[in-house]
Amino acid sequence: MNYLSTRGHPDRKRFCEILLEGLAPDGGLYLPETYPQVDTATLAKWRTLPYNELAFEILSLYIDDIPAADLKAICAKTYTAEVFGSDEIVPLRELEDGVYLEALSNGPTLAFKDMAMQLLGNLFEYELARRGAELNILGATSGDTGSAAEYAMRGKKGVRVFMTSPDGRMSPFQQAQMFSLQDENIHNIAITGVFDDCQDIVKAVSNDLGFKRKYRIGTVNSINWARLLAQVVYYFAGYFQATASNDKPVSFTVPSGNFGNVCAGHVARMMGLPIQTLVVATNENDVLDEFFRTGVYRVRAAVDTHETSSPSMDISKASNFERFVFDLVGRDAARLRQLFVDDLGLRGSFDLSADPAFQQAAERFGFRSGRSTHADRLAMIRDTEKRFATLIDPHTADGLKAAREQRVPGVPMVVLETALPIKFAATVVEALGEEPARPKKFEGIEALPKRVVQLPADAEAVKAYIAEHCD
Repeated sequence: MNYLSTRGHPDRKRFCEILLEGLAPDGGLYLPETYPQVDTATLAKWRTLPYNELAFEILSLYIDDIPAADLKAICAKTYTAEVFGSDEIVPLRELEDGVYLEALSNGPTLAFKDMAMQLLGNLFEYELARRGAELNILGATSGDTGSAAEYAMRGKKGVRVFMTSPDGRMSPFQQAQMFSLQDENIHNIAITGVFDDCQDIVKAVSNDLGFKRKYRIGTVNSINWARLLAQVVYYFAGYFQATASNDKPVSFTVPSGNFGNVCAGHVARMMGLPIQTLVVATNENDVLDEFFRTGVYRVRAAVDTHETSSPSMDISKASNFERFVFDLVGRDAARLRQLFVDDLGLRGSFDLSADPAFQQAAERFGFRSGRSTHADRLAMIRDTEKRFATLIDPHTADGLKAAREQRVPGVPMVVLETALPIKFAATVVEALGEEPARPKKFEGIEALPKRVVQLPADAEAVKAYIAEHCD
């Protein structure tokens, strides 16, 4: 299996090369040259597999430069009931007729990011040991990626983590999860700005090839193909739990900011998983909803990025969207560069409304979208607790609202859970008047000493900090 850049770089690379690299040399994102196809016989064989074995089967289609026995052992080490709380790993619960909630938040940091990050940590440790190398991971987080990455990488040999986050823009619980870690290989950097500033810094550093090579910079954001690939697995697992046979389609609704989670659903659908619709659920930062409604992709400046009660989705530049648009325009790298480098770079937007390809977003690729407000989230949290005795976080509430709007009778609609409610306690208290349950291991976490530095939204300042702590 070879991988190519969305922007047309001539090199083709193997999985373990892009695992440690992140962005392609031309600033593009890596994708497989082709999506492996899964037929009904294979689906039937996979239907009864435990999650770790299902993960091995799917990952094996994309990873042929790690011996099968080693990859199988990595999957078995990653996906255990001890780490994720149940044998199912991602148990499915029916809320109401045809609407399901897929639990993805039972990992170490109580968010869906653990599903991929735990695997990524083990893959990094394995490959670095095999090479006798070290890696400095630079990441950006709007809340959950950071803690999931740090908990997955803490104590890992040969790995340092430099995680940027928007100063003051995460929930107190999210900040405490990250900043309370005292491990020497974990570095938290609070950036004066919004998440998109953090993401721009990661891309700027990754595009400085000299610095990237000298300091062995890698990424854990969903621009890293390995992380997105790990997320493909739970679409298959959710499908198998929602159906009794492989002739029934299923739809998924995905709370979305950076487009990584739903892009994994796109990959699963391209592989042949019978997904009818992929619903992109946004909050007031509705860049993606605007595109799927109008064909116009218009990024917002930091000043126009709303601070909302579903803060992990307060994103106005969806990095992984480039992967989908690459497929949308027929994998035409020159057209992709025109859209993302020329149009987006110069004007801050591109318009596909008159392009026949835009019609394929819904017709060929199955995408729909929806948007929520703060009032919608509060209403959905209240309704779900009252009617189903189920407490959801505000991001999952965004997803559930869009799911109810887009559901089709007879087609199961699976909503992907984002995080446990305790991570966003203030919004839950506003909705219900009481604090959500807190796991014992996180009691008093906000009062713990914090280890974090503040830096301006400047790539050079971040590079200087990395260099200082790597020499």
